[in-house]
Amino acid sequence: MLSRLCHWSQEVLARLPSALPSCCALCGAVATDTVCCGCAAQYFGRRRHRCIRCAHALSDVTAQACGDCIRQAPAFDATIAATDYAPPADQLALALKFGSRLELAPVMARLLRDAVLQVQERPLPTLLTAVPLGSGRLVERGFNQALEIAHPLSRLLDIRLDARLAVRQRETGAQALLHPDARHKNMRHAFIVPPAAIDRVRGAHVGVVDDVMTTGSTLNELAATLKRFGAARVTNFVFARTLPN
Repeated sequence: MLSRLCHWSQEVLARLPSALPSCCALCGAVATDTVCCGCAAQYFGRRRHRCIRCAHALSDVTAQACGDCIRQAPAFDATIAATDYAPPADQLALALKFGSRLELAPVMARLLRDAVLQVQERPLPTLLTAVPLGSGRLVERGFNQALEIAHPLSRLLDIRLDARLAVRQRETGAQALLHPDARHKNMRHAFIVPPAAIDRVRGAHVGVVDDVMTTGSTLNELAATLKRFGAARVTNFVFARTLPN
C-alpha cells in the first residue's frame, strides 16, 4: 500500500507545471517567480554608476572611485552590488536574514549574477567564499545568509565555492548596533585563514559574498586577512549596498 501511495504521489508531482503561480516577494502580485518581472525590471534592471572599489552610487558618471576610496583605498579591490539597500529591495535581505526565508537566496543570487554580467570588463574570481559567521551566531540563526546566497551564485558563475576558506576566530558584536567609528575596531582580527586553506588562498583571486554592505568594515577586514595569507585580489559580491550618507 505504501509503495503504491509513493508511486502515485511521484506521478502527481511529475504532472505539476514547472512554474506554479505564487506571490511576488516585493509587490505581492501573482507571479511565476519570487520576484515578478515588473519588480525585477523596476528595481534591478537599471545599472547604477558605482565606485569600482566599494560600490557606492556615484553622481559623477565620469568618476571611477568615490572620495573615500581615493583618500584611503580599502583592502578589497572591487565590489559588485545588485541593488541599493533601500525600499523595497531591502525587504528581500531582511526577510532572508531575520525571517529565515531561505527560498529568497537563489533569486538574490540571480539578481547578483545579472549585476556581475553588467560589468564584464572586470575579471572574475577564481574562487568564491562567503563572509563566515561565528559559531554562536550560526547556532542562534541556524544558517549563514551569505553562504545561502553563495551556493547558487557559485553555480550561476561557474566558480568553485570554498566555504572554509576563512573562519571567524572570535565572536563580534552586531555591526548594525555600533557607531560607524566603532565598527572597524569591532572587526579587528576577527578572521583567520585555517592552515588547510592557505595553499588555496595563495595567489588566488577570491570572490567574497555577503548579503548587505554597510560601512564595509567586515569585508575590509576579511579582505585584509585573505591578502595577508597571499590572496592576489579580492572582489566583493554583495546583494545590497547602503546609500552614501
